[in-house]
Amino acid sequence: MTCVRFFAFSVVLFTLGISGCMGHKSNVEIVQPKPLEHETKTFQDSEEPQEPDEITKPTGVITLSKALALATMYNPELKAFSWNVRSAEARQLQASLWPNPEVEVEVENFAGSDELSGFDGAETTIQLNQLIELGDKRGKRTKMASLEKQLAGSDYKAKRLDVFTDVTKAFIEVLAAQQRCKLTKELLRLSEDLLAIVTKRVEAGKDSPLQKTKAAVALSKINIQHQHALKDLDFTRKQLASTWADSNPSFESVAGELNLLSHIPPIERLMELMGQNPDLARLALEIDKSNARLELEKAKAISDITFSGGARIFEETNDNAFVCGISIPIPISDRNQGGIRAAAYELNKAREEQRAGHARIRMELAKAYQALSSAYMEASELDKNLLQGAKNLFRASKAGYRQGKLDYLNVLDAQRTFFEARAQYIDALASYHIAKTDVERLIEGPIDSVDLSRSEE
Repeated sequence: MTCVRFFAFSVVLFTLGISGCMGHKSNVEIVQPKPLEHETKTFQDSEEPQEPDEITKPTGVITLSKALALATMYNPELKAFSWNVRSAEARQLQASLWPNPEVEVEVENFAGSDELSGFDGAETTIQLNQLIELGDKRGKRTKMASLEKQLAGSDYKAKRLDVFTDVTKAFIEVLAAQQRCKLTKELLRLSEDLLAIVTKRVEAGKDSPLQKTKAAVALSKINIQHQHALKDLDFTRKQLASTWADSNPSFESVAGELNLLSHIPPIERLMELMGQNPDLARLALEIDKSNARLELEKAKAISDITFSGGARIFEETNDNAFVCGISIPIPISDRNQGGIRAAAYELNKAREEQRAGHARIRMELAKAYQALSSAYMEASELDKNLLQGAKNLFRASKAGYRQGKLDYLNVLDAQRTFFEARAQYIDALASYHIAKTDVERLIEGPIDSVDLSRSEE
């Protein structure tokens, strides 16, 4: 009798102690974050949410690599996606755990009448119940959680590429805006020099005062263009700084070569590399996840069993005995038909989305490639044929005006042609690099390396 009572109470104390220890352990056992890729430093933070880190504002001249590093560390959207990865790791941990056992205490035949008054005739049963999952539910549940973690990692990777693409485009815009400011400043200086030349010729009686008025009007227009260029530069600088959550940029300028053009590989070669796109890789993971969910729903149709065992104490006779049992649900109406059917439909949906995704990425790549080819052709033609000719024409017109061989309108026309060609060249270069960035985002790799691999083949 004493042994059975001691066993029964030991079961209760052991169960309460285990639950208390496990509850305390859950507060300190935290899944450590893992970097998704070794070549780029990912955002690392403590396990608990904190206030945003203070941004170390860049000063002086910054490069593209510096801007990318700042965005990697401080971009708020990228930080949010890093927490998604950790949440998925925690869900995978939870999915791999076994069901907890249950302690059950049951008292019968007490507080009645006559011999059953009080606890004289009571029967006390103390037992442990353990749910046993059949159909490998735990393994399939863990597999689906693992795929969800891979999806979170794929989302982080895609988001980081999006952020890098935005940073690169914003950097190109700042670089182009700096070139435009430099161009309008140079044009402003030439217009001031030209106004001084016209003024001297008017004072010498070689030109009419109307020519001086035209030169002054042209100078005013160019000054307005220069002010617009300065405002555009200020906006693009703020746009670039916003990628690392800085509303007030403190850097002076960006450093880069805008006029570097690389050979464009054929579209067929780029289409072959389209499979590297993380968005398409995610769609493949979605199919794997849908398959895993379908397998899990099928496993849920298999009924789980519950084993129980413990001790029963008879107060009336001061006897005791051990008890054991098994509980098996009878799947009459609920065989998880709806869950299995919904999972099958989700799998069909994932397959259709994969086909649609391939078509969408293929069209986006074709569109970006068309923009890249057009910008490359335009920039090349401007560099080879138009810029030098327009420059020579402007110099000749200016020299002819000084010698009195040409009138002021010829000089204005040559100046406008020359600087419009240079502005068009800057726009074409910016369009080329932006389109190149879009193509590299779609194939997840630099175009320059495609040329190298092509030549090796």
